[in-house]
Amino acid sequence: MLLQRLCRVANSGRVLQRAVLYKNIYPARKENSAQVIRKVTTISPFTAMGLWGVAKNNDEGGIQMTNKDVLTEADTLFDRGDYRSAYDLLSKYKDNKDVEVLWRLSRAIYKMSEVANAAEARKLTYEGYDLLCTALEIQEDHYVLHKWMSAFLNSKSSLEGTKAQIKESYNIKKHIERAIELKPGDAMLFYLHGTWCYEISNLAWYQRKIASLVFGEPPTSTFEEALMYYENAEKADPNFYSRNLLMLGKTYLKLNRKEDAKKYLKKAAEFPAKNDEDQKAKQEAQKILNSI
Repeated sequence: MLLQRLCRVANSGRVLQRAVLYKNIYPARKENSAQVIRKVTTISPFTAMGLWGVAKNNDEGGIQMTNKDVLTEADTLFDRGDYRSAYDLLSKYKDNKDVEVLWRLSRAIYKMSEVANAAEARKLTYEGYDLLCTALEIQEDHYVLHKWMSAFLNSKSSLEGTKAQIKESYNIKKHIERAIELKPGDAMLFYLHGTWCYEISNLAWYQRKIASLVFGEPPTSTFEEALMYYENAEKADPNFYSRNLLMLGKTYLKLNRKEDAKKYLKKAAEFPAKNDEDQKAKQEAQKILNSI
């Protein structure tokens, strides 16, 4: 799954079912064409959906008709990890067509889908996607709607096959860019955009060639572009996210700037872990440090 582990936001447990072509920094083993195509079509602009949990709850500013106390209670339930209770509460108000309810409801649905069985996850994915479509029809200029739409497009396209995944990678990027346009300077949005660029750039030449032959021209980016967004995220909110530090280190390595890479990998390895996602980032950073 854009931009799933697509912000760790979004996108915690199940990886955003890859919406941008992933390949790590370690040497790859030789693969046949079928294996390469499978990798190429595993798209994931985000590294982990946990990132959506990191996003602050002051994402309001849209058309609001629901009692403020309801939204506050929903945010409290979400922060506690009680996604089902948040869903049950907000579902009572979804017919109000209040975008503040709809995006919070879709957020709870996304987290519920991460631990649901395949059939239920599919149902939840389409439910959340439909809610966001409705919300965007009501208010297109709410950045949180675009942020969550990028996540649901990623999840939805993963259910619809590889061609849909390739196609939706462009739409995922479009929604991230629209979110940044609506809320310039948001660190998590910069991170999401950087991760999209990194994973697209990390596509090997032979994978890109096969993707072009099978699906047409794949999306393009550069590690320099990814670095720009990661650096902007860090400037906007220093040390805000373990994975941004990790990805800064990995991107500097890609650009052969080893000392800069070590600086940020060390920061990631020493990051005070608040959840499993932070712990995984710390472990990956330390593993890379040990290898260079």
